[in-house]
Amino acid sequence: MNSLIVLVVAVMAALIGAGVGYFMRMKIAQAQANSMEAKADRMLTEAKTKQQEFILEGKDKAQKIVDEAKNEEKQIRLDIHNAQQRLEKREIVFDQKLLEFQDTQKALQEKIERVKEIKLEVENIKLQQTEKLTQVAALTKEEAKLELLQMVEEENKGDLFARISKLEKESTEVYDEKARELMTDAIMRTASSHSAETTGSVIHLPSEEMKGRIIGKEGRNIKTIEKLTGCEIVIDDTPESIIISCFSSIRREVARLALEKLMADGRIQPARIEEFVEKAKQDLSITIKKAGEEALYKMNIVGIDPKLVNIVGRLKYRTSYGQNVLNHSMETGYLAGIIAAELGVDQSKAKKAGFFHDIGKAVDHETQGSHPEIGYAILKKFNMDDDVCQAARDHHIDKPQSLYACIAKAADAISGARMGARKDSFEQFVARLEELEKTVHSFPGIDKVYAIQAGREVRVFVKPNEVDEYGAYQLAKDIAHKVEEELQYPGEIRITVIRENRIVEYAR
Repeated sequence: MNSLIVLVVAVMAALIGAGVGYFMRMKIAQAQANSMEAKADRMLTEAKTKQQEFILEGKDKAQKIVDEAKNEEKQIRLDIHNAQQRLEKREIVFDQKLLEFQDTQKALQEKIERVKEIKLEVENIKLQQTEKLTQVAALTKEEAKLELLQMVEEENKGDLFARISKLEKESTEVYDEKARELMTDAIMRTASSHSAETTGSVIHLPSEEMKGRIIGKEGRNIKTIEKLTGCEIVIDDTPESIIISCFSSIRREVARLALEKLMADGRIQPARIEEFVEKAKQDLSITIKKAGEEALYKMNIVGIDPKLVNIVGRLKYRTSYGQNVLNHSMETGYLAGIIAAELGVDQSKAKKAGFFHDIGKAVDHETQGSHPEIGYAILKKFNMDDDVCQAARDHHIDKPQSLYACIAKAADAISGARMGARKDSFEQFVARLEELEKTVHSFPGIDKVYAIQAGREVRVFVKPNEVDEYGAYQLAKDIAHKVEEELQYPGEIRITVIRENRIVEYAR
């Protein structure tokens, strides 16, 4: 019973506790809900307040922007109005200037027309006066002009000659002296070999028996050598020696090398001759290349195409008036460099111009044309400097256009004019002098002509009653010009014209 009561009491207590707890929970939840609603209301109120503030602030800013835009628009309109006013003023001024210009142009055109009319009137008056003078003088304008000039020339011939001589002397004395100093200095500073060469080579034999072996049975060996080399083998009574004769130094060298190899080998027969001639040609090509390289090295010229080096080497076996062309080219290069240094121009370019001026002679026997034209074509082919090419082309003309061509021409003349540098046979020497005297004697009024100093000077005696002083002066120039055009000669030739009157009377 008691346990039942306790149980009932416990259940009731539990129910009462649960109800009290539920009630309390409801109260607490309601209090929290009331608190969140209040907070939400506050936040909503604050948001509305800020929204209102933002709207008011945005309206203020928008109003300011609108006001600023209106002010800027007003200023722009004002600027445009001012600019338009300025343009209108300028347009008015421009229209005024245009009208003034048109008036001025019209006035000038009227003046031009008036000047043309006056000029035409003057020409007509001049023509009428000329016609009247022609009728009075019975001469045309050209005839009167020619007669007047002849009269003045006749009356003032002596004064004219004296004036020309004075001007020429004054203008050339300084330059002649300077040129003489340059040439003398260049000659004194260059001392190179200039021995003349001939067209024959002498080969010494080990014994007289070798002559018969070289001739061969029925002359077949010597005929084979001459056929393959293009040289003439001269075998005479000279003991232990034979002569190889040929105009081409290269062919003579091939023949000499082949004969020396044949004599060293001992087996001289047509088959061996052909073999050794080919070997000699190969050896000579190597020698030619080395000669070209050595010459360019001595001249301090670099960057040359190997084919051009071989052409340079061929000059070693080329002669001109008996002078070795390679030695002559090197000497000309040295002289050109010295002259260029004195003149203050490019010494290296001048040296090249002097060295390559005769490059055409290396192949002129094989190529059609003169050696200046051939040399110009060769240097152009290998892209040499234009001044160097022009020096090769123009070193024989009277007045070269390029400065370096003038330098090369002067150096060439110095090298060729050295005593002993070039060699003529007696027959060639006499023929050259006779041709020189004959050329000079072809002019009218000449009495006697003498070529002296080995053809380096010509003295011309004129007839005084046919040639006056002015005519003698002009005659010297004409003779020099004709000699330059028609004759070939080393160095230069001095023309001296002598005019004198001899009056003889005898007292008896």
